[in-house]
Amino acid sequence: MIIRDLLIGVSALSLITACTPANDQAGQAPAASESTPAGGETAAAEQTETERLYAFFQEAFEEEMALSPLTQTYLGMVEDLDAYGQWDDASEENFRAGLQREADRIRRMNEEFDYNALTPAAQISWRFAEFIAANNQQQAEFWDHGYVFTQFFGPHTQMPTILIGYHRVDSVEHAEAYISRLNGLGDLMRTYTAQADARAESGVVPPAFAFPIIISTTRGMITGFPFDESEDDSPLMADFRMKVDSLGLEEAAATDLLDRAAEAMRTSIQPAYEDLIATMERHAELAGDANNGAWALPEGQAFYESQLRNYTTRNDMTAEEIHQTGLAEVERIHGEMRAIMEQVNFEGSLQDFFEFVRTDDQFYYPDSDEGRQRYLDESTEMINALMEVAPQYFGQLPSGELEVRAVEQYRIETATGAFYEQGSLDGTRPGAYYVNLANMRDNPTYLMESLAFHEGAPGHHFQVALSQELENTPMFQRFAWYSAYGEGWALYAENLGKEMGFFTDPFQDFGRLSYEVFRAARLVVDTGIHHYQWTEEQANAYMLEATPMPAGDIENEVRRYIVWPGQAVSYKVGMLTIQELRQRAMDALGDEFDWGEFHDVVLTNGSVPLSLLEANIDAYIADTLAAQ
Repeated sequence: MIIRDLLIGVSALSLITACTPANDQAGQAPAASESTPAGGETAAAEQTETERLYAFFQEAFEEEMALSPLTQTYLGMVEDLDAYGQWDDASEENFRAGLQREADRIRRMNEEFDYNALTPAAQISWRFAEFIAANNQQQAEFWDHGYVFTQFFGPHTQMPTILIGYHRVDSVEHAEAYISRLNGLGDLMRTYTAQADARAESGVVPPAFAFPIIISTTRGMITGFPFDESEDDSPLMADFRMKVDSLGLEEAAATDLLDRAAEAMRTSIQPAYEDLIATMERHAELAGDANNGAWALPEGQAFYESQLRNYTTRNDMTAEEIHQTGLAEVERIHGEMRAIMEQVNFEGSLQDFFEFVRTDDQFYYPDSDEGRQRYLDESTEMINALMEVAPQYFGQLPSGELEVRAVEQYRIETATGAFYEQGSLDGTRPGAYYVNLANMRDNPTYLMESLAFHEGAPGHHFQVALSQELENTPMFQRFAWYSAYGEGWALYAENLGKEMGFFTDPFQDFGRLSYEVFRAARLVVDTGIHHYQWTEEQANAYMLEATPMPAGDIENEVRRYIVWPGQAVSYKVGMLTIQELRQRAMDALGDEFDWGEFHDVVLTNGSVPLSLLEANIDAYIADTLAAQ
């Protein structure tokens, strides 16, 4: 999966915005290649209207960036030192105001611009913007139904992660901004705590299993110096000390910065986090032993239906249909798994084979520094091997670098098994495929190739980096994120690796099928939990029967589904949609089908909703046929 720690808490405020195309000069029209309509004729009026629309997006972008210090930090914009020391306004009032600004801009766009006079590229941007706005408005109806704090995500870990992972300290001024954010973090956390408290009063309480982890993780953030007498630094203090040390300041100047940071942590962060712990302990009593799905929440059915629409970006799939699709896909994939059992001469049932790969020592590296480094090194080698073949299947390749990293200690308890974090807009921070190596028994080697291709290349890194690197494209297309597209592409990338000539080892190929059946089973389990009112025990039992994943992973995954309704179905729905569209193109184009052209259409318009992706592929097919 892809982790966007910053943007999880940022609503639609900047997604509708855009910037002027990167290589356009003020007052000039877009490049001819971007302003030529399907028929090949260039019209000055079309160029002018596209230029006007992009200028409108630029104005909106600048307005929203001025209101979102965190998005500025996330995009590497650190010139405004005042903003660099602030947090976003997390109040509901600010959220609603952002929605109103967005709605006003969509109204203006329809009143002031001529869609038919735009270039094809600009028409895609228009439709994308309309979809985002409509989806945001629909999701806002259930703003107070989501959990603020869970065992999997929440501002208690996201905000420190932003400081540690995104707040660069290249100067004393940057260090001062860091201290300013430390001083402001307490009030920000109290805002989120109050929101969680209000939702609890209305019946929106996380399941019981979430609270011990929320509490322990929160406590971990205020453990160590300067929060206690420990000789070890707390996570934030360790980060700030390292960043200050890198400046090479005189001792007195460095000590002053460190002392003021420590004071800010004690006076701002510590009491706010202690308040959060007390609130979560009280909410845990409200939850009792309940670990129910969305159906148990107020307006639970409508809320879950809204989440399915949001995460699939489709309005034509009901919970019942998704459930049945999952059952059919699990059955199909089990057939392919049995073929691999025959290939490796394994005798026994499919469940026997699952138990074999779960437990046999040959599929695990030692739980040691050497074992962890071997895992990282071999994952890097797998990605490098794929990159050698990639030009045969992709027209455009990302220029941004990719690194394979182990999850850091400060977030290892709450992090998933593997995820991708995108690089910075200016290229100074590379994209990273993170793997959680806390317990090597949670990292079977037969899954290494699938994970490398999903989280790294050609999965999330290709999708995210190529989107970031787009030119002549509005900013919201470069940074908007829809799970059905992004996670669907990454799962599609695993299967594409097979078509590119990888997964030659039968156990690695079994690992590919293991992840695919895992995503197929998610369709069954997510709808089972939230629509059919399955218990946690029922969901665990189904996953254990249908997949070879370790029991510990299954428990964590099921609990993730419970607190994050609908997100888990996006992977398989997105993959199936991309595969169906590719087959449509292959059937229509025959020998004229080109892998690179198809993948460029998929990857070079941003993280589009699946409905818009379908329209883009249909247009590509029509243009290709017309050119024959």
